[in-house]
Amino acid sequence: MAVVRDGLNRRRFLQIASGSAAGIALHGARVFGQEQKDRPRPNFLWISTEDISPDLRCYGDKYAVTPHLDRLASQGVRFERVFSHAGVCAPTRSGVITGMYPTTIGTHHMRCQGVPPHYVKCFPEYLRAVGYYCTNNVKTDYQFASPLTAWDECSNQAHWRNRPKDSPFFAVINFTTTHEGQIRSPTKETVDRLNGLTVAERHDPAKAELPPYHPDTPRVRQDWARYYDLITAMDKQVQEVLDQLDTDGLTEDTIVWFWGDHGRGLPRAKRWIYDSGSRVPLIVRIPEKWRRLAMPDNPDAVKPGAVNDDLIAFIDLAPTMLSLASIEIPKHIQGRAFLGRQKARPREYVFGGRDRMDEAYDLIRTVRDKRFRYIRNYMWFVSRGQTIDYMDQMPTMQEMRRLHAEDKLQGPQMQYFEPTKPVEELYDTAADPHEVNNLAADPKYKDVLERMRDVHVNWCRETMDIGLIPEPIFDEMKRPGGRFQRTAAPVFIKQTATGEEGGAATIACSTQGASIAWRIGEDPKSNTGWRLYAKPVQIRSGEVLYAKACRIGFCDSELAAFKLGDPVADKPEVTSMERWEKTPDLPSLRQRLMKEKELDFVGPNATNSYLTYLKDPRPPVRYWAVVGLHVCAKYPADLTLAKPAVTTMLEDPSTVVRIAAAHAMCDWGEERIALPVLMEGLKHPTDKMRMFAMVALSRIGEKARPALPQIQAATKDSDDYVTRVAKTTLERLAGR
Repeated sequence: MAVVRDGLNRRRFLQIASGSAAGIALHGARVFGQEQKDRPRPNFLWISTEDISPDLRCYGDKYAVTPHLDRLASQGVRFERVFSHAGVCAPTRSGVITGMYPTTIGTHHMRCQGVPPHYVKCFPEYLRAVGYYCTNNVKTDYQFASPLTAWDECSNQAHWRNRPKDSPFFAVINFTTTHEGQIRSPTKETVDRLNGLTVAERHDPAKAELPPYHPDTPRVRQDWARYYDLITAMDKQVQEVLDQLDTDGLTEDTIVWFWGDHGRGLPRAKRWIYDSGSRVPLIVRIPEKWRRLAMPDNPDAVKPGAVNDDLIAFIDLAPTMLSLASIEIPKHIQGRAFLGRQKARPREYVFGGRDRMDEAYDLIRTVRDKRFRYIRNYMWFVSRGQTIDYMDQMPTMQEMRRLHAEDKLQGPQMQYFEPTKPVEELYDTAADPHEVNNLAADPKYKDVLERMRDVHVNWCRETMDIGLIPEPIFDEMKRPGGRFQRTAAPVFIKQTATGEEGGAATIACSTQGASIAWRIGEDPKSNTGWRLYAKPVQIRSGEVLYAKACRIGFCDSELAAFKLGDPVADKPEVTSMERWEKTPDLPSLRQRLMKEKELDFVGPNATNSYLTYLKDPRPPVRYWAVVGLHVCAKYPADLTLAKPAVTTMLEDPSTVVRIAAAHAMCDWGEERIALPVLMEGLKHPTDKMRMFAMVALSRIGEKARPALPQIQAATKDSDDYVTRVAKTTLERLAGR
């Protein structure tokens, strides 16, 4: 079953990736519909908040106190089935800002430093190119540094009020009040807001409705009540912003969006891709004058109080904004518009994934239709209950771990701490909204399972999911030697006199995919006030025109300066630089890895097949072969075959493979020859390779004790995640 209807056709994607498709550059983004070119455009206001599910009164939650958001919903459209593609902020926001899956552009691991393909842009650039004033207050977290060209202003002072007169605007205001960390340790500002709640606005812990996977204890109930109190405090902040819009007389000219970036910031919600971690609220208020623009065929569908139950993915937000702004959606964008003249037909499926979460490695993919959720656990041998230092500071998580240690958890509460996960999970979300009854082995759902499995596999193939490439290897692919490439400096290739007072300058950059920012005069070292280059710049005699070029994932260029009368350069030839997505055998490698991981369904009988994969010339394939042998060789006959083969991999040319082999050999009682490999891995120059070695040492338990000096030294590693794992490992070995 193909998934082309819910994503970008693979052939089309490859055309764009190779640069053969027209209109992929910023300047190729065209106004959609010539008759729209000179018409007024709507303003856009995004109010986003962190770490909440649709736990609002307008979504039917009677425990919630959210009068202002309820009123906003009554004035706009409440979208019922909106899903993030990840359960945590950075991969989520990477997809929102680009309209592409993080698993396609290489921004899928939490807090990685991505180098997306050259054609990927932050979508506000397209808005800026047609005259929008774009501001962000203030969070980015895109998995790459926000380029100068993304925003007119990106700071805690950014506001639509700073725009030039009569400019349409796109303003983002992000609230952190509801963030996970505020539940356990609120900031002074948040405490002040909580103290301002009335008795009627506070939530009684005794009345909280706990999900079946959380234990019912006072500390857990307190976390839930605090979470809802934070939502009420945030609800008031939303109204403060809407009041500002009204005071400025802009309400009827502005389309307002309210959304949460992923599910609630509590265990088994945030970071996970169940509904609890991926389903979010979305409310869009569309003034009457813009309703025909939003829904040309049925303006009543977006009238006040409307409810929409179409499946919507977060990567759809970017193309929908472009559609509403009457800008042609670039062909490489994988999302699809759900409003505006370029509105696509409704989705059948939404997709998502979980990869490294801080210091904990995992690899999960999911597909959801309107009723069923399918989950494929590619690291099924890893417990859900891995240690994540930041998450473990939550009282609810501490309660879960305490009760687990005391053997007091019951029913679905035990699922989180099962030593392994099923290879596949299937949930009927209508009958089982908390997703605790796995139907994957139920023969009554065989057809559903096979359908969703096929959709998942095709989605991974068509979107060119790179998640099976181990992170240290992928890091080397995207940034060889850990070296950041630098964008070439812009050059001035033409000047045109327009009279005695001045002229116009044309700017270009040789780096493929680069955007150019410019400013006249002022402090050229400042990161504010830069404008996006989209057409020749008017400049007066004596003025200095400064320009910088930037490409996502690269270092910005050196500053260039120009005055009228200065010599101009020839138009530079575009250079493609180094591009990981153009690695010659990447498509075949991905196919090979997907084929290899089908052995997860075979179990211990896969030993001979894994032995064959050990001979593959590509390190990622050998890595997963070692991992497969490690987790499957549980019977004497299989271990007899696997152990000699894995022993030879201790001298593999790839450090990742050697670390995986050493981990297996330690578990098999051969720490004398394997531990030195892991200790050597802690000296590797790249942080994620040290991370792999440290994770392996943490998992072998007491067998890591001879490496205590090396683990102690790792607590001072330059990488924060390495130090977290090292400290946790030391605490375990010390019996704490």
